[in-house]
Amino acid sequence: MLPKKPERTAFELFQSQLDTMIDLGHPLAKLAGLINWARFEEAFGTFYTPMKGRPGLPTRLMAGLHLLKHMEGLSDEAVCARWVENPYWQFFCGEQHFRHKLPFDRSSMTRWRARIGPEKLELLLAETITVATRTQAVTPQACTRVTIDTTVQTKAVAHPTDSHLLLRGVEWLNRLARQHGIKLRQSFLRLARRARVNVSRLIHGRGHAQAMRWVRKMRTWLGRLDRDIARKIAGDATLEDAFAVARNRIGRLLAQKRDDKNKLYALHAPEVECIGKGKARTRYEFGVKTSIAVTNARTAGGQFIIGMQALPGNPYDGHTISGQIEQVQRLTGIAVERAYVDRGYQGHGHKGAAKVYISRMRGIPSPTIRRELKRRSAIEPIIGHTKSDGLLERNHLAGAQGDAINALLVAAGHNMRLLVAWLAALWRAFLAWIALVLLVQPTAA
Repeated sequence: MLPKKPERTAFELFQSQLDTMIDLGHPLAKLAGLINWARFEEAFGTFYTPMKGRPGLPTRLMAGLHLLKHMEGLSDEAVCARWVENPYWQFFCGEQHFRHKLPFDRSSMTRWRARIGPEKLELLLAETITVATRTQAVTPQACTRVTIDTTVQTKAVAHPTDSHLLLRGVEWLNRLARQHGIKLRQSFLRLARRARVNVSRLIHGRGHAQAMRWVRKMRTWLGRLDRDIARKIAGDATLEDAFAVARNRIGRLLAQKRDDKNKLYALHAPEVECIGKGKARTRYEFGVKTSIAVTNARTAGGQFIIGMQALPGNPYDGHTISGQIEQVQRLTGIAVERAYVDRGYQGHGHKGAAKVYISRMRGIPSPTIRRELKRRSAIEPIIGHTKSDGLLERNHLAGAQGDAINALLVAAGHNMRLLVAWLAALWRAFLAWIALVLLVQPTAA
């Protein structure tokens, strides 16, 4: 059913309202009044049936929790715990009275994200840009000149090694066999765990050849276990369906070679890719390539992220620039005139109206463009903030859809941090002006 409207109970009639308990000059309270929450309700209402099922949770509550989560870089569990303790967070999410218990289960956030999807969740990022423009933290002119770069959104997986993946495969098949009451000839659990320890002990020393023999044994054991299960579930459609995902991924793991492309790096996250970005400290990162676009000009409120999207398949940077510019124009409603990129975008072939300028490009007659091109590297600290302050460094959302959702919400959380700081600065400036007026008035009299 459609999300239910908040109703006042008899007990709440005797409670104090949140707006009388908190400081309405707090940046988060002021930001709550600037966001157009009805925009979310109108856009997300199409995902609910009018008269079927249990009433949905309020859209403002769920959207507000996701904005707060990525503003603070918290997990679902942590943001729910903080929401119960913080009256400003409850006011931001549309509550009229202080709640002592969470009105939903934490897993509802997971289901809500999956229901809305990344296409519609772009609206959260678009609204933060609209608020920034309305409060003059960023000007519309600044959105016409953007800086674009790519980074890696790393997945919450262990560093992939053959011995680790083979052990996880043995454990997965044994767990499924216990759940469905299948008696195995041999579990190989004790052998595989001991082999994993031996591989870790020998692989980086003089015993490398012996460690590889242990890895080959683990591969043989996993293959024997898989074939044993295949014989015992043959002809039972229910069991074959229950083991289909696990056996498919384990078969892919057993078949892959060292130099293969599109290898499996995590059994629970087959979408993970190995990406080399040329970093001295980290040769390879495991996740998905992500494109980010920020304002190039120095704005009063800081550099806002005006576009961000996950790029599965590890495409060449130059082939992603057209899609990134289209997303920026879709979110801001402003045509991009100039885009500044690094040398990894050479040979991009962009044919849109926006002009693309590559770092260290020569023969640029305009001093304005040369100055803006020098500011291209200012995007690197923004990427660092999305990883250190946001949740781009370790994405826990499942699947390729989770990668796309996390990228958008990380960008919205970064903009939220800038907006809170901007509104706090405006409030301090206003209080200073009031103090100055009160100080000057007696003197003038």
